[in-house]
Amino acid sequence: MGYEVASLARLIEQFERMPSIGHKTAQRLAFHVLNMSDDQAQSFAKAILDAHEKIHRCSVCCNLSEEELCPICSRADRDVSVICVVEDPRDVIAIERTHEFNGTYHVLGGVISPLNGIGPEQLSIKELIARMGSGEVKEVIMATNPTVEGEATAMYISRLLKPMGIETSRLAYGVPVGADLEYADEVTLLRALEGRQKI
Repeated sequence: MGYEVASLARLIEQFERMPSIGHKTAQRLAFHVLNMSDDQAQSFAKAILDAHEKIHRCSVCCNLSEEELCPICSRADRDVSVICVVEDPRDVIAIERTHEFNGTYHVLGGVISPLNGIGPEQLSIKELIARMGSGEVKEVIMATNPTVEGEATAMYISRLLKPMGIETSRLAYGVPVGADLEYADEVTLLRALEGRQKI
């Protein structure tokens, strides 16, 4: 007969439901929570509940926000003529870390994936198209991931935008800094050659 504390087992099970968390990591997290003081545990639980209750989608770009507009859409100094289309709110954070992009974003909430039952209607594509009606948008940068689904989604959206006269571009892909060419696959090398720049 195994040793099991029911509350601890339930806590471990909840951590295991998170992406990329295996049983051992879930156990470590659960024991970490058990070692918290009552105040720390209350703060931790409150942070989870607050995030779940207060965070929703921005009414313009579909990014995460606590207000009607996200912090990026509410800033007057952002260039509304350029929209960077991403799959996920985490992609916004990644691009913002560069401190080089001053346009706005649009978060699709995934990619077109027929095998997973995700079509264009499950994504925020119609909200993106609605943003074109203002006449302010001049360029849309497709920054979906370089996967089959990401490429298909980028092509689908670019075909919708073409009749509107909106310039559509795609992020350049290539060999990452610090990588060896001998380990790069053919598609990555092809993209790197296509996206080469003069020095």
